[in-house]
Amino acid sequence: MEKDFQKGGGGFGRLYQGLVDHILKGKGVSPEAQRRAAFDNSSLMEPLKTLIDKVANDAYRISDGDVDAVKRSGKSEDEIFELVICGAVGQASRQYNNALSALRQAITDETGGRHAS
Repeated sequence: MEKDFQKGGGGFGRLYQGLVDHILKGKGVSPEAQRRAAFDNSSLMEPLKTLIDKVANDAYRISDGDVDAVKRSGKSEDEIFELVICGAVGQASRQYNNALSALRQAITDETGGRHAS
């Protein structure tokens, strides 16, 4: 499964890559660069930075005030929705890749660098 996810082979890898390509490069109302920034949770200006950081790290803390602040900064509801999705998928991707790295390290430590069969 790791190979599928990392290399884009197999069903899961293709589905994942299709999702990422669609949200980052597909038709949308937000500029691609801003969708990428939300996905990476980097290089965002306030108040969008606060909202996307909460999406990625403390979703339970998101308030109407956070969304309203982004609206007042000039973003439409469609833009906010797109950027929140990009932020959430980006965080899920980072968590999944970190888990795969930890698993890979545990297997390497256990087998002394040899792959388990």
